[in-house]
Amino acid sequence: MKKALLVLVASLLLGSAGAQVNWHTIGDASKAQIGTRLYFVDFYTTWCGWCKRMDRDTFSDPTVTKILNKYFYPVKFNAEGNDRVVWNGRVYPPAAAGRHNVHPFTAATLGKQPGFPSFAIFRPNGSLVQVVPGYYKPDEFVVILWYFASGDSDKYSFDNYQKIFDKDIRPVMEEKLK
Repeated sequence: MKKALLVLVASLLLGSAGAQVNWHTIGDASKAQIGTRLYFVDFYTTWCGWCKRMDRDTFSDPTVTKILNKYFYPVKFNAEGNDRVVWNGRVYPPAAAGRHNVHPFTAATLGKQPGFPSFAIFRPNGSLVQVVPGYYKPDEFVVILWYFASGDSDKYSFDNYQKIFDKDIRPVMEEKLK
């Protein structure tokens, strides 16, 4: 009886955890046919505390998850990893051996001295749209993601967008995410 109750409670707790981001590898992304969706690449490191907070606090948020899964092709990329990357027709070798050596794809995208976490948004053809550095709380990140996912980045400056988001943009976004 106790065992059955424990299994029931555990399944309820796990089931209430909500949706998760459907992360892909950079290798999968370079071969994917994504249509009109944008690529979203999360550049993280294994030692980065803020990267872990993004995973725990922001990427677990239901709205962030819905936007990433519906409007982007989300990719997790170890910024110091040792994978060979082919992206947008270029080949990037693995990172050099040693502590905190940045992968050449990371350096090409984020610059020579990147901070983590950092995110890059790419067009379906693989060309870079925007780099977004830093940690963001879920409500802040929703604004950034929707700015690009909706195409509003072509219509508004980001400063103006932030000012009108809650009143004018959020209701439209919420309707589209239902």
